[in-house]
Amino acid sequence: MGKVAVGAAVVCAAAVCAAAALVVRHRMKSSGRWARAMAILREFEDKCGTPIGKLRQVADAMTVEMHAGLASEGGSKLKMLISYVDNLPTGDEQGLFYALDLGGTNFRVLRVQLGGKEKRVVKQEFDEVSIPPNLMTGTSEALFDFIAETLAKFVATEGEGFHPAPGRQRELGFTFSFPVWQTSIASGTLIKWTKGFNIEDAVEQDVVGELTKSVEKIGLDMRVTALVNDTIGTLAGGRYHNQDVIAAVILGTGTNAAYVERAHAIPKWHGLLPKSGEMVINMEWGNFRSSHLPLTEYDQALDAESLNPGDQIFEKIISGMYLGDIVRRVLCKMAEEASFFGDVVPPKLKVPFILRTPDMSAMHHDTSSDLRVVGSKLKDILEISNTSLKMRKVVVALCDIVATRAARLSAAGIMGVLKKLGRDTVKEGEKQKSAVALDGGLYEHYTEFRTSMESTLKELLGDEVAEHISVEHSNDGSGIGAALLAASHSQYLEVEES
Repeated sequence: MGKVAVGAAVVCAAAVCAAAALVVRHRMKSSGRWARAMAILREFEDKCGTPIGKLRQVADAMTVEMHAGLASEGGSKLKMLISYVDNLPTGDEQGLFYALDLGGTNFRVLRVQLGGKEKRVVKQEFDEVSIPPNLMTGTSEALFDFIAETLAKFVATEGEGFHPAPGRQRELGFTFSFPVWQTSIASGTLIKWTKGFNIEDAVEQDVVGELTKSVEKIGLDMRVTALVNDTIGTLAGGRYHNQDVIAAVILGTGTNAAYVERAHAIPKWHGLLPKSGEMVINMEWGNFRSSHLPLTEYDQALDAESLNPGDQIFEKIISGMYLGDIVRRVLCKMAEEASFFGDVVPPKLKVPFILRTPDMSAMHHDTSSDLRVVGSKLKDILEISNTSLKMRKVVVALCDIVATRAARLSAAGIMGVLKKLGRDTVKEGEKQKSAVALDGGLYEHYTEFRTSMESTLKELLGDEVAEHISVEHSNDGSGIGAALLAASHSQYLEVEES
C-alpha cells in the first residue's frame, strides 16, 4: 500500500472517529439534557404531592378557618360574609321574576315564569348585552342608566307565557360579581371594582340604590328584592331542584364556596335571628391559605408577579385562571435549564397566561397515538414545532400533575365544609342525605379534573359516608339562581302567607 493510500486511510479513520465522538458527545449532551428535564418534572411532582394524609390536614385547616371567620370580622383569611339570604327556594315559588347578572364586560337580563312544585320553571328568556367600554370607566349614573334602559326594553318584550301579577311591582334578583359589603338582602356597598371596571363615584355607594335611581328615572316599576353573587345563586338553583343541597362551589376561572349555616353558630351576627334559623354564608374561599397547601417555586413566582400578591392563594392553585400558566412556567424552566425545546428558549413560552386552561385540558385529554393535539397546541400557541412523541408525553404528564393537585385540593376544601356542618360522618340509624351543587367551566368541561375531584372526595369520606353525599351540576346560578332568590325573598310573600 502506498504512502498516499495509508495517509488517506488514517485521515478517513480520524474523520470517522471524530464524527463518532461528535455523535456520542451529542447523545451524552442530549441524554444529560433529558435527565435534567426529567429531574425538574420529578421534583415538581413531589412538591405537588397530595397524599390523603395531607388532604385531611387541608380539610381540617379549612374547618378551623371557617370557625375563626364566623367568630369575628377579620378573624381569618376566609371572610365568611353574611349574605342575608335566609330563605332558599323551596320549589313552591310562583309568578314572574327577573334577574340581572353583572360580572364582566357583558351583562345578562333574564326572566322566568315559575309554576310551583308541579310546573317548576314554566318558561325562561334572556338577553345578553355588551357594555360599551367608555361606560366601564365613566360615571355610576351612566352605567346604571344604560342597564336600566336595557331592562326596560327587555320588559317591553314580555310575550306569551309570562304573566306579571296585576297591581304588583316586577321583582328582580341582582347578581353583582364584584366585592361588596352586604348590608341587607337588597343592599350592599361596593368595596372596589375588578375585571377592567373603574368607576370611582360608585365605590362606597349602595349598588342597589344606584340601580334603583336609574330604574325610577325612566318610570320602570321594578324592585330589587335580592342582591347576590354567583355562588349563592348556584346554591339557590341547586336547592330549588334538590332540597338536600347544603353547599355550592364554583370551580371556573375563579373559585368560591357558599353554604347554609345555623344562624346561632355565627358569633359575629348581632342582628335578630332569622325566622328560618338559617343563614347562607359566602365563604370567599379563594383566599384560604394554610401551611399544609403544597406550594412550589412556580406558584410563589406566579403569586409574586400577580396583581394581588399574597391574596387568593387557594384560588391560584386550583382555579382555571391559573392552571395553564403553572404548566407554562414549568415548561419554561425545562426550556431554560434543560434546553427541552432545543438550544433557544421559545420566546412565546415567556409570555404570562399565553397557555390557557382550556388548551391545557385539550392536551391532557389527547387520546391519539401520536398525541397530535399536544403537537398542534404547542405549535399554534407557543410556536414550538417538531416536538417528539417523548416530549409530548412529558407535556401531558405535566398537565396531569397540575390538574390532579387542583382537583384533590378542591375535594379537600369541600370536605372541610362538610366537616364544619357535621356531614362528614353518619350517625347511627340516620338517613340524612347531603348534596353539594357545583358549577363553573373547570368542573363542567375539564373531565380529568372533575373525575379526580369526585373520586378524591369519596376517598376522603370513606365508602359508608360517601353513599349519603352527592355532588351535582347546578347550571346558571348567576341567572336562574338570582331570579329564584328574588322569588324566595319577594315582598309579597308575607301577604300571601297571611
